[in-house]
Amino acid sequence: MKITFAKPELPSAGTLVVGILEEHRLTPTAQQADKQSKGAIGRALAVGRFKGRPEDQLSILAPQGLEVQRVQLLGLGKPEALDALTLQAIGGRLVAALNAAGEHSAFVAIDEIAGASLGVGEMAANLALGARLRSYRFDKYRTREKPEQKPTLKRLIIMVDDPAAARRSYEPLEKIGDGVVVTRDLVSEPANVIFPESLAEAAKKLQELGVEVEVLGEKQMKKLGMGALLGVGQGSACESQLAIMQWRGASDAKQKPIAFVGKGVTFDSGGISIKPAQGMEEMKTDMAGAGVVVGLMHALASRKAKVNAVGVIGLVENMPSGTAQRPGDIVTSMSGQTIEVINTDAEGRLVLADAIWYCQEQFKPQAIVDLATLTGAILVALGNVYGGLFANNDTLAERLLAAGKATGEQLWRMPLADAFDKMINSDAADMKNIGGRLGGSCTAAHFIKRFVKDVPWAHLDIAGVAWSDKDAATAAKGATAFGLRLLERLVADHYEER
Repeated sequence: MKITFAKPELPSAGTLVVGILEEHRLTPTAQQADKQSKGAIGRALAVGRFKGRPEDQLSILAPQGLEVQRVQLLGLGKPEALDALTLQAIGGRLVAALNAAGEHSAFVAIDEIAGASLGVGEMAANLALGARLRSYRFDKYRTREKPEQKPTLKRLIIMVDDPAAARRSYEPLEKIGDGVVVTRDLVSEPANVIFPESLAEAAKKLQELGVEVEVLGEKQMKKLGMGALLGVGQGSACESQLAIMQWRGASDAKQKPIAFVGKGVTFDSGGISIKPAQGMEEMKTDMAGAGVVVGLMHALASRKAKVNAVGVIGLVENMPSGTAQRPGDIVTSMSGQTIEVINTDAEGRLVLADAIWYCQEQFKPQAIVDLATLTGAILVALGNVYGGLFANNDTLAERLLAAGKATGEQLWRMPLADAFDKMINSDAADMKNIGGRLGGSCTAAHFIKRFVKDVPWAHLDIAGVAWSDKDAATAAKGATAFGLRLLERLVADHYEER
């Protein structure tokens, strides 16, 4: 779907989309279309259930007096509540409705609205972003779809008085959308396509945008002492990798970077502690944290963010075999700390342990945020609504919570406490990789925390929000890329040069 911006005019084909505020208050373009159609819009509003709320839409077919095939009435809600997130959701729902109707082109009128907190250009840009995000569809392997099963919308023309200004407002949002697409593609691919080496190759494509990318193989990681990460992948025929991405966008080359570390378990069978067969196919998404880091670095580089940023992703496949790690094995991490492996299905924290330690040793970051589809326990606590946030620094935690609220990728702060830390003490090693049935997300976070030096750090457990089984306003069911937009916002608000 192509999104463009143009001057306002009543179109002669396709669908005309006009906004309606609550209490049936027509925007100027809606008033013009109502007059041209001899009151068709007013009559439709009088007899329907359309109230003008942000989730409301109403289609008027072949209205007399207008040359378009239909007029789509778009609820905008109350002017004072018409913020960026609301407009993104409206744009997403619009695209879904137009595709369901079989429309090919649509013209969306964006008018000045008294009392709205956003200007016309910002409103147009955010509606466009929502439309772009909702139009995403992972369909490369669908070879037998009927025409009526495929999306039809090819063009979305957003009409504003100053289309150049609207386009300028949209450009940085479009780069974020590009990053979201990169992440959703990576997370959606099956594990026979995305495995450690191929995901590392995907990271290397960022070199085209000016990102410096280095990939370490097993021999290099063994020399560095990454026994925790390597132990996870030793049962797989695929070689484990560590991909390092650097974006140097700050004017001060010596500025300490903000660092993002992602769990990249490209398939998690559970290893010797094998998972149940039912639902195991979903474990192709266990690299979603790494996918978000790749997409985030893509977004930052695409929009030439004025920041130094580092992305480190630990890439492994957790498989059972004659060479696989066993329950009871003891491994030595890059930090020198030893780990008794009680359950080979608690593997993501082992990957993060070495990846985070490497990141600190090499880059001395000013802050670290890691992302991982880490625990089933976080779903029990937060469902599919919030990502879990653990942090050793209140300022960083507050910044992340605010960024999540601003982007709709909401986090809920979870506790860190000595009692949880004591639960992972081992009789045979420095620690064990699980702490028992209770408080599973909290003990997992404490495991990672043992590999964090004196640096602000946050851990995002995205196990419940990286994939959705149902459609949302700005995402069809499937990979969500949760975390990318909130981390991009975090960088823009607090770490980027002004």
